Amino acid sequence: MSLGQRLIELRKSKQLSQEEVADKLNVTRQTISKWETDQSSPEFDKIIPLCELFEISTEELITGRKEKTEEQKEIILDTEENKKKRTIGLVSSIFLYFLSVVWIMISIPVLNMNPVVGSAIFLLICGIATCVLVYSRIMFKKEKTEAEKKKDKRYKQIEDIAGLITVIIYLAISFITMAWHITWFIWLIYALLMEIVKLILSLRGDSNE
Repeated sequence: MSLGQRLIELRKSKQLSQEEVADKLNVTRQTISKWETDQSSPEFDKIIPLCELFEISTEELITGRKEKTEEQKEIILDTEENKKKRTIGLVSSIFLYFLSVVWIMISIPVLNMNPVVGSAIFLLICGIATCVLVYSRIMFKKEKTEAEKKKDKRYKQIEDIAGLITVIIYLAISFITMAWHITWFIWLIYALLMEIVKLILSLRGDSNE
């Protein structure tokens, strides 16, 4: 696409006439017409005003290539290696969450460990699992496609429904048993199940690709 054709498209995108562009740039309509028909090119001192008028960079005006935003520059290309690392991070965090549940179930009643020490180790394992999950998601993120955005929307709907059901179950069991110090484990189970659902959706999306 020539510079003149780009100028035509840019002017039309702003819904401006040649006369209006000429008035804003302090040139004649015939000058604008010559630019758009490639009979001549804009003078150097008109390049910046043109870019400001059409709200584009000089590179986009001259070459037609849009400059990438900072957000786009920071997005890591979604290679197969990145997919594997995200999956490994998710699987590892789920395993550590399960391990923390097993630990808290056997450390105090079976191993007769000090409750404070047992709880501290439990929280440490949960913290490591969370760090692994967050790190893998941040370091190996990718730009989402339309299909992935729909998948995220589906996951959000599942999460909302599951969250509501979990609240009902949690309150019902807690009020019936009055074991509030134990029933909070329901939320840990809920978090684990949602991570499994996320993993299943992620693997299904990768297999479809």
